[in-house]
Amino acid sequence: MKKLVFSLALLSLVFTSCTSSDDDTVTTTPTATGDITGDITTSKTFVKGTYSLIGAVRVKSGATLTFEAGSIITADVTDGSDVLLVENGGKLNISGTAAEPVVFTEKSKTAGSWGGIIIFGDAPIVSGKTSDGTPITTATSEDGTNIVYGGTNASHNGGSLKYVRVEYAGKKILDGNSEMNGFSFYAVGSGTVLENLVAYKGADDGFEFYGGTVSAKNLISYGNTDDSFDWQDGWQGQANTNWYAYQTGAGNYGMEIEAKSVNNSFGPKVSNITLRRAAGTVTESGNPTEIDAIQFKKEGNGEYSNIVISGYTNTVTSGSTTTNAVAVRIQDANTNTNQVLTGKIKMLNVKISDNTPLSGAGASTFSVAFPSANFTTSTTATGAALTPGTWAIVDGVNLLGNL
Repeated sequence: MKKLVFSLALLSLVFTSCTSSDDDTVTTTPTATGDITGDITTSKTFVKGTYSLIGAVRVKSGATLTFEAGSIITADVTDGSDVLLVENGGKLNISGTAAEPVVFTEKSKTAGSWGGIIIFGDAPIVSGKTSDGTPITTATSEDGTNIVYGGTNASHNGGSLKYVRVEYAGKKILDGNSEMNGFSFYAVGSGTVLENLVAYKGADDGFEFYGGTVSAKNLISYGNTDDSFDWQDGWQGQANTNWYAYQTGAGNYGMEIEAKSVNNSFGPKVSNITLRRAAGTVTESGNPTEIDAIQFKKEGNGEYSNIVISGYTNTVTSGSTTTNAVAVRIQDANTNTNQVLTGKIKMLNVKISDNTPLSGAGASTFSVAFPSANFTTSTTATGAALTPGTWAIVDGVNLLGNL
């Protein structure tokens, strides 16, 4: 691999373009600039600089795309469907720091202007059942790219993301209905590192896991208009900690949890969770009753501990039916029977800072009653603990100010 090193004598020659067809590792001054576009077919490193993301950039199998700390990558809604996508077998390595995060943003600063970061893998998933009840272990992505994901490689490695912020993502693409999130992880495996990530003011979910075995630490989902954290396809990450959601303006569930209606025993574990909803926050258009802190449906399960919940006090009246927000909603009877009553959902050390009811059912045909040891409350729960720094500051606003 060739290596371009710019000497001090050449500082006046500004690096103006580095497209994905180049085979080079780019080494230049911290003021590097350039375009990132097309397929990344060979490994490439972008040093600290300011870059433009143009169109759908795909990291192909066998290639590694690396960004150094302090880099800013800007999408532009006028380009079309900008997105950074890592295919199975490719890797994305981003080595930001608390003082110098790597920021992916959008020129207009408008929610839903681009597709965010998407990583695909071949870790295990469950995507439903066949007619004879056999679990389906692959699926096609719901982001409009129609990529097949899922497999048997639990240790799949899609790279390492540390101190990364994604802003204004969640774009509707192609058919106008398929949506992308801030971060989307399709069958991503446990060999992938996800630490200190921010999803800021996107038009869909902040973070969504589609099966897989990856775990994530130190996450901030701030001002995303659908769910703060969402997963399906039997995601089973076991070492998740320090998740913070702040919903403001518009937002649905703090956490939406499902497993494609497959009764299972391998749910995820998440510790140290803070879910807050600002006064006056409304639900996303078309979803008037998605007002709860946490919802389980379609056989979703898992263990959650040291949780702080506040602000989920909405009441919605539709016709003669009034729905009150609850801390934990069990949406369907099968989830109640197979997950709640069998102890596969555990909510441990939950602190609710207002008068929100602990739990509720999604229909009048059943009632929710957790086994006593599986839903415990606490007055001393602390929730997420996150390190302050530039990584959590946007346009002068400290995202941790309401933690």
